[in-house]
Amino acid sequence: MTAKPAGVHLAPFGRFTHVDHWVFDLDNTLYPAECDLFAQIDVRMTDFVSRALGLGPAEARRVQKHYYATYGTTLAGLMQVNRIEPADFLHHVHDIDLSPLPDLPELRAALAALPGKKFVYTNGSRRHAERVTEKMGLDHLFHGSFGIEDSNYTPKPKQGSYDAFCEQHAVEPRRAVFFEDLARNLLPAKDMGFTTVLVHSEKDWSHEPIEARPATLEDILKDDGPDHIDYVTGDLAAFLEAARKTL
Repeated sequence: MTAKPAGVHLAPFGRFTHVDHWVFDLDNTLYPAECDLFAQIDVRMTDFVSRALGLGPAEARRVQKHYYATYGTTLAGLMQVNRIEPADFLHHVHDIDLSPLPDLPELRAALAALPGKKFVYTNGSRRHAERVTEKMGLDHLFHGSFGIEDSNYTPKPKQGSYDAFCEQHAVEPRRAVFFEDLARNLLPAKDMGFTTVLVHSEKDWSHEPIEARPATLEDILKDDGPDHIDYVTGDLAAFLEAARKTL
C-alpha cells in the first residue's frame, strides 16, 4: 500500500467497513506482473493474429495492439472486424506454461482472512482464471470466476461487461471493492459505485499502447492521480491485510 503521494487521492481506510464483495482482475493483478506470465499470452496472441489473418509477425503485432487499445481486447477486435470465432483464440492464447507463477503464502493468508465473498473477474477465459488460481493455491478461496465468455465476449471497460458480472454474482457495487492493473478498467467501476484499487508494478510496459498500459507508480504520479482511483498499491497482500484490520 502506498503512502499518500502528492496529487493522488486515497480514500480513508475506514471505507472498507462497508465491503462484503472483493473483486479481483487476474493477469498482472492477482499475480505480480514481474513474473512475466502475460508475456506468453502476448506472444501467442500475435501468433494467432498472424495465422488467422495471413499477416507477417510485425503487421500482426501492430493489428493486435491496435485492437487491444481500440476495442478493449484483441479478441473483441478480431470478432468485430474479422468475424473470428472466440473459442479457438481463447484456447490458443491461454495454452501457456504456468511455472513462472510464484508461491505467495502472504497473499493466500490475506485472502483467506477477508470476510465476505471473493471473485476473479477477467477479460481472459474462465478456464484461464481457474488454472492460474489453482496453480497459486488460491482457487478454494474464491466464490466464482467470471471470464470473457460470461459477458458474451464483451470486455472491460465496456459497461455491459460490468453489468453482466454484477448480475451473475449478485454484487452490489456500493458494497464492493474492485482491484485492477488497468486504470481505464476502473472508470466504469467507480461510476457504478465500486471502491477502486489500482495495482501497479515497476515492470516496463512501454511496448503496450499508451491508452491501455498497466499502471506504474510513475504514471500515476505523472497523471496527478485520476479521480476514479481511490487507492493505489504495489503490494496486494499487504493492502488486503491493512484493509482487513479496519473491518
